[in-house]
Amino acid sequence: MSSSLLIKDIRIFDGEKEIRRGSVLVENGLIKQVSEGSLTAPDASTVIISKPGHTLLPGLIDGHIHAATDEESTSLRQALKFGVTTVCDMHQESHFVGKLRAQSRQDSDLADFKTSSQAATVLGGWPAAVITAYDKSEETLATIATWPDLQTKADVETYIQARLEDKADYIKLMHEDGNGLAVKPKLPSLELQKTIIDTAHKNGFLTVAHALSRQGTIDILHAGVDGLTHSFCDEPPNQEVIDAFLANDAHLNPTLVTIGSLTTEGKEQQEQYAHDPRVEKHLNAHLIDRFCACLQLGNGISKVETAYQAVRELKAAGVDIIIGSDSAGAAYGTSPGVSVHQELALFVDKCGFTPIEALRAGTSLVAKRLRFPDRGRIAEGLRADLVLVEGNPLENIDHTLDLRGVWKQGVLTSTYKDLVA
Repeated sequence: MSSSLLIKDIRIFDGEKEIRRGSVLVENGLIKQVSEGSLTAPDASTVIISKPGHTLLPGLIDGHIHAATDEESTSLRQALKFGVTTVCDMHQESHFVGKLRAQSRQDSDLADFKTSSQAATVLGGWPAAVITAYDKSEETLATIATWPDLQTKADVETYIQARLEDKADYIKLMHEDGNGLAVKPKLPSLELQKTIIDTAHKNGFLTVAHALSRQGTIDILHAGVDGLTHSFCDEPPNQEVIDAFLANDAHLNPTLVTIGSLTTEGKEQQEQYAHDPRVEKHLNAHLIDRFCACLQLGNGISKVETAYQAVRELKAAGVDIIIGSDSAGAAYGTSPGVSVHQELALFVDKCGFTPIEALRAGTSLVAKRLRFPDRGRIAEGLRADLVLVEGNPLENIDHTLDLRGVWKQGVLTSTYKDLVA
């Protein structure tokens, strides 16, 4: 942990509201004090940073990723460079979970790691169907063969017990019927899905589910799930799907950047972000190429505008919408950390959010909905996960990429080590 740190003469967005000019004191990795005025350094060893014209934000939280498992932990490293201090993995082989957690704990240049561990899968279902459409290597097929093939209540009990042993942070279900997609995975029965959800709830887990179709979304909500990890994009929203969200008090993590890559309609924005000088300096040519490519999984029915419309109408109905990118290892069309900034911009530009509403969705609201009470806000006693940007992103969301400092538990990441007081 760092010694004490005082950041002053800055605008503060505390995760919920704006403080036009204030100070934040950090001690031992936690927020010690937040003031609308000046604070006094507790001792001569306190690092003091004065940055008029800058804004201090809570660390951003990416509510949906799939972490690369390489030795350098590149997904977590890149995420933190871009101000994403917590990443929420939504499907990961269980034998990698301990390694990723250990890497994150031991390295102050890696984002904090949350995970579902292994998702609740069935043979021939999602995501195996999409992975094998592009990669049928022996190594990949061998990995998929280790995934659960849930069929019975006993299978589900065994699966949930394994997630308890993994200390999973939530349970991820897969409910993909393939409507609007170029692949048709096997769809688990609703009876099975309800058994998974009920068993997870009995064991204290939050449940979230993948579904890209409107009907699949309605069905999995009727089964009792707590949140969706994508927006549907095959049919426009209707009252039935709105009512299903409201009945469960369920949240939506729309992953608009990934929907745009899936349909290829997001390519122009992907290229714009990949070649933004604030981004490009952190990415090599290979990463830029993958970022500019598209998943191309649609069959012409799915449209990104349908997802935008769904977010607008669900937000208007009172459904909580949270930020998550679905950036995934070597997947096309996204890039860890960067895609969170894309998603924030899409919330504002396409979905009717104000910048402050979008920032809430990427900080305090995602922390609340995914049950992380120790982060997401700049408040006394919480983790000192902080992001300093030049300018005012509460007026212009694009300023979130004008990064000048990122701290994880009060420790300045090395990318910004030359930050001076």
